[in-house]
Amino acid sequence: MSHYLITFLSALSDAGSLFVAAAGLTLVFGALRIINIAHGSFYAYGAFGATTLVGGLAAGSGRFWLALLAVPLAVACLGAAVEVTVLRRVYSRDHLAQLVVTYALFLIFGDLALRLWGSQSRSVPVPSPFAGSVTIGGGQFPEYDLFVIGAAVAVGLALWALLQRTPLGWRIRAAVEDRELLASAGTNVPLLFTTVFTIGAMLAGLAGVLAAPLESVSPGLDASIIISAFIVSVIGGLGSVAGAAIGAIVIALFNTAGVLWAPSWQPAFIYLAMIAVLAVRPWGLLGAAER
Repeated sequence: MSHYLITFLSALSDAGSLFVAAAGLTLVFGALRIINIAHGSFYAYGAFGATTLVGGLAAGSGRFWLALLAVPLAVACLGAAVEVTVLRRVYSRDHLAQLVVTYALFLIFGDLALRLWGSQSRSVPVPSPFAGSVTIGGGQFPEYDLFVIGAAVAVGLALWALLQRTPLGWRIRAAVEDRELLASAGTNVPLLFTTVFTIGAMLAGLAGVLAAPLESVSPGLDASIIISAFIVSVIGGLGSVAGAAIGAIVIALFNTAGVLWAPSWQPAFIYLAMIAVLAVRPWGLLGAAER
């Protein structure tokens, strides 16, 4: 039982950073109705930014907390600049045009990352307060993985409070339903869209920082996370933050099952999960059918 409990907690840790990234993606799609491939670039910039601030394996943990605060804010500023200068011009275009524009941004940011950080893999040390492990059910579990789970829960609660208990959240939900009516009521919709996109980029950067101590930070990280984040968003229902949380857990559990039961087929398990969900609910677990 201890083995299965530790395995389940490991899956939740994987789901934690994935949820934070997918939450930003689904939030942007829900309010702006734009498919943002460049979201993976924001995640990668968060991870690479953490490697820059934290440094090598001898770096102190204080730098990690600085990175956890400063890097998502820097990525948020980058996201705001992208929205104002590029994406604001394509909101009225069809999804294919938006997809091409964000994919072009994805390629540009990828080349820029190679010039800034090179092609070598980088690593971020686990902050010293969470460098140990705790005993759970007779097995050892890394403390940092518990921190990631807790951070994901905190982000989920913060997003729920934002969307359900604040005027900004009310406007975001109103924009999902009818942006024209919201604009006629006096809301500055372009500013609202910039705010939502900035929050989405910040969440992607935060997810990158959280994941940096858990994996190798190398080129291609942006492509791998955007695929996983899209699958999570599709399973949960595009536009649903709660659905993103459920989708992240489903993907993490299927991925873990693939590692345990069929390692050679493990990459296919997340796609099997998506196919199984879409076969029953084409709009996702908590999504709504397009009207």
